[in-house]
Amino acid sequence: MYKIIEQIFTFLYPIFRKWGLGYNLASYLSLFINIALLCFLAYAIYVVFRLVLVTILVFVAKKTKTNFDDLLVSNKTAKYIAHLIPLLFIYKSVPIILDKYEYWEDVFGKLVGIYIVFLILWIIRTIFNALRDYLKQKPRYSDKPIDSFIQVIMIVLWMVGITVIISKLFDFEFKQLITTLGAVSALIILIFRDIILGFVASVQVSINDMVRIGDWITMDKFGADGDVIEINLTTVKVRNFDNTTTTIPTYSLSSDSFRNWRGMFKSNGRRIKRHILIKTSSIRFLNDSEFDNLKKIQLISGYIDTRKAEIDKFNSVNAINKSIAINGRNMTNLGLFRKYIIEYLHHHPALNKDMMMLCRQLQSTSNGVPLEIYAFTKDKKWENYEYIMADIFDHVIASVAYFDLEIFELPSEKEFLN
Repeated sequence: MYKIIEQIFTFLYPIFRKWGLGYNLASYLSLFINIALLCFLAYAIYVVFRLVLVTILVFVAKKTKTNFDDLLVSNKTAKYIAHLIPLLFIYKSVPIILDKYEYWEDVFGKLVGIYIVFLILWIIRTIFNALRDYLKQKPRYSDKPIDSFIQVIMIVLWMVGITVIISKLFDFEFKQLITTLGAVSALIILIFRDIILGFVASVQVSINDMVRIGDWITMDKFGADGDVIEINLTTVKVRNFDNTTTTIPTYSLSSDSFRNWRGMFKSNGRRIKRHILIKTSSIRFLNDSEFDNLKKIQLISGYIDTRKAEIDKFNSVNAINKSIAINGRNMTNLGLFRKYIIEYLHHHPALNKDMMMLCRQLQSTSNGVPLEIYAFTKDKKWENYEYIMADIFDHVIASVAYFDLEIFELPSEKEFLN
């Protein structure tokens, strides 16, 4: 067996010589035994510490009231820390075991050191992920762009880590490398332009409370109309109402305009602002013979009596010639219809009576006279709001005929043929 091993080493000798190693079979066997023993000890340390750390963390998580430690368990923080301890053991043992092999000592030392840096960054990342999940469960922070701040911290840490790795890999001094990176800062700014702009925008969004997770925003430029589901360093994700997802650059929230509907949900009502077009030729004065029939409409019967008495008194005192309707004061079917709508709105149980409520006539157009309803629903939920608004306009449109008014609409092909 020993002869076979000696022949293998004789074959590999040119390679070993190239690496600066001498030809000493006994020393190689001793080296491999030491490395194997080191790996075995490192694995044993890993198994023990993983068992101990995970068990302790799980036990503490069950006993404490806070769920932060539960999140540390779910993010496997203890598992990664257990990886770190045997690596530190190997890092400290390599100079001793490879004392006579400077080349391999340097190679393995650098590799283990680099792995340790990556592992430390990964451990920090799991802790921050647990902190992010913990804060998102708090009502105070659930709508804050926590992802953005964590990403910024991790970018800084990764830059420091990569700098340490480069300085260790190429035997640069850390200060010298930082100075070199400062000289190419313009290039770094160009590469990380979106990240820098996103970070500034995230700070502005957070300080000014412009957008929170869960807000309904509308941004026509990007076709976004839905709920904000994520805010991170570079993008804001919006789940539109058609279940598509729109991604918006974070810095666009501070540079472009958008509509945030949060204020509406926080208010006491959701606004209805919609009009119907009354055909101009259907608007006219009312005569006395029509009032008896209109008094049957309960919401305005009292108003008709009061208003008619007031108008008759004015016309009588001022000796108005009523042989034609245009003289003196009169009631119009459109004016009475507006009063009816106001009374109807005030009696509607779904509208907030403490907020603005009116029926107003807008500027006449070539399509008729716009009659606009302006009111606020108590229920701000979208489907309920649409139902209430449709219910109101169903009634209003159906009521038009009772006042001998007509709604403007373009004629159909059938009407042209007739």
